[in-house]
Amino acid sequence: MAPPLFNWGVKDTHRGTPVVVKMENPNWSMVELEGPEEEDLMIQTSPSGVSRDKGKGRGKNAKQLTWVLLLKAHRAAGCLTSLAPALWGLVSAVKRRVAAGKTDTDTDGGRELENPTVKTRFYSCIKLFLWLSVFLLFFEVAAYFKGWHFGAARLQLEHFLWAPAFGVKDLFAWLYARWVLVRVEYLAPPLQFLTNACIVLFLIQSMDRLVLCLGCFWIRFKKIKPVPKGGDVVDLESGERKSFSFFPMVLVQIPMCNEKEVYQQSIAAVCNLDWPKGKVLIQVLDDSDDPTTQLLIKEEVQKWQHEGANILYRHRVIRNGYKAGNLKSAMNCSYVKDYEFVAIFDADFQPTPDFLKKTVPHFKDNDELGLVQARWSFVNKDENLLTRLQNINLSFHFEVEQQVNGIFINFFGFNGTAGVWRIKALEDSGGWLERTTVEDMDIAVRAHLHGWKFIFLNDVECQCELPESYEAYRKQQHRWHSGPMQLFRLCLPDIIRSKISVWKKFNMIFLFFLLRKLILPFYSFTLFCIILPMTMFVPEAELPAWVVCYIPAAMSFLNILPAPKAFPFIVPYLLFENTMSVTKFNAMISGLFQLGSAYEWVVTKKSGRSSEGDLVSLIEKGPKHQRGSSAPDLEEMKEELRMQEQQKASKKKKKHNRIYMKELALAFLLLTASARSLLSAQGIHFYFLLFQGISFLLVGLDLIGEQVD
Repeated sequence: MAPPLFNWGVKDTHRGTPVVVKMENPNWSMVELEGPEEEDLMIQTSPSGVSRDKGKGRGKNAKQLTWVLLLKAHRAAGCLTSLAPALWGLVSAVKRRVAAGKTDTDTDGGRELENPTVKTRFYSCIKLFLWLSVFLLFFEVAAYFKGWHFGAARLQLEHFLWAPAFGVKDLFAWLYARWVLVRVEYLAPPLQFLTNACIVLFLIQSMDRLVLCLGCFWIRFKKIKPVPKGGDVVDLESGERKSFSFFPMVLVQIPMCNEKEVYQQSIAAVCNLDWPKGKVLIQVLDDSDDPTTQLLIKEEVQKWQHEGANILYRHRVIRNGYKAGNLKSAMNCSYVKDYEFVAIFDADFQPTPDFLKKTVPHFKDNDELGLVQARWSFVNKDENLLTRLQNINLSFHFEVEQQVNGIFINFFGFNGTAGVWRIKALEDSGGWLERTTVEDMDIAVRAHLHGWKFIFLNDVECQCELPESYEAYRKQQHRWHSGPMQLFRLCLPDIIRSKISVWKKFNMIFLFFLLRKLILPFYSFTLFCIILPMTMFVPEAELPAWVVCYIPAAMSFLNILPAPKAFPFIVPYLLFENTMSVTKFNAMISGLFQLGSAYEWVVTKKSGRSSEGDLVSLIEKGPKHQRGSSAPDLEEMKEELRMQEQQKASKKKKKHNRIYMKELALAFLLLTASARSLLSAQGIHFYFLLFQGISFLLVGLDLIGEQVD
């Protein structure tokens, strides 16, 4: 029954629609709303057919409905009152992170992170556009309040050019008329030409993206999967082995450099690979220059040696060539000639015990196959907004780009890890070279030119980490986008002279390098960060709304399809991709023109997100006593994890943000352009510029990822 509070003016004999409530400090919340009784639905009528209690029932129902609406309104008011403390907490957090920030002009360890000359020139150009846009905004606002609203530029000229410049008002009118004349005659034509050129590039790249997605849909519809040619098959869905007897000699390499957060989990995962002990050798290739890290890794290797694993520790005295030099040095060992295949895992990668059994069988009876690449999966993809957006990008890269290229043309860029190479293919292609910062793409291109084929296994996954701070992600993307341009300059003559088909040459030059590595960052930055703001101040050059809104939204929708759980982040993804175009464009220019920052190699910062539970599951899944080795002591691993946490807590490193000046300058440029667009009532352009400017502002203040130690 309802409390007495809700029975005012109602007889006790009547049973209505009671509302049961309880008080939750500080708000009222409705807990239960019972349905009407059966007798409430029965309307008594007189013999003449006239309802007797119709008016009373209506009054009762209206009063109960009023109480329900009041309760809901009270609850909504309570929610609104809680918004103020939440917003205040958000502002306070932003203030704290900004106060602890360091600009990107600061040095890191006494060394500049970027070439000072290149950075200064690029930043100066952005600042020039910013100050020019601010000046023009004030100029246009003054003209707007004089009643000179936007219309045809020729009409404005006819109205202003005749006015003599005798007073201040006349001088301003004359200046504005000359500005309109300069816009119409000199600025608008080249700007419109550049706009049309970028739109054409944008449409070509969108068509390429659409074709890749159609290819992925076709693969799914036809259920196309690479199948080993031999009789030994592993069911990728159930993981069951069927008549497996193919055990060639496999060399496993783990290159690492100062990665003490993740070395234990990668070594443990590789040592638990299900492969005969006499058929596998593990090389831990340590390039660390920190003596403490060297000692820890060496002790970890010795521990696994005592457990019976066939594992070696290598450390270079002369550390030339970064990762490529490390791998090249390891391949020069005399015992490598006894091995047929080499599997490579970066320090944060954790292959499952059956990784080799799912990949190596594809080489049997397939002498043209040079590489089998597995897909990456991420242990921290839901850690923060930055990792979620990265997961969208990389899911599309593996599910669509790598899989489609692997199925239809047997070529794609090697991802540098989680892959198995035929050693003969590496040697035939010239081995590892230190000439670029993308040694993985370099060896893949040269192998393809020598006729070797690649296979991508979308169903075989290898766990790893995503960068959790924008600083680490930015450095990674700089290397990933400057290296391909270095490689393109070096490989173009070899591609032209190679004996592969014309179609493969076209695919490698135009699609692989130009369209996806050069044109994409170029038009993304130029069109949305430079041309779009400029068209607000030079309205005679038009950028259609479908270019600003509809096609980017459609392309973002296609990009997000391989990661359907990320659909709520489709708008942040679109804005963040345009924001990252600054870093990618800068890196592309550095690599294309061989500038200093193109040769920088910074190891991506790892956080060691693999938890103790991951290690437990790894040991439970791993082979026990199958190859003469025992699993490591779990209690010992737990103790080591506790010690690491205590060490991290004792150090109490102060975290800080980096303030990125280029991103902040572009944020104010876009926000200024959005204010200018209000004068011409360009709705879609205004909203795009506003939200894109806010996106640049958040990234410029380093508020999107974790803080940096």
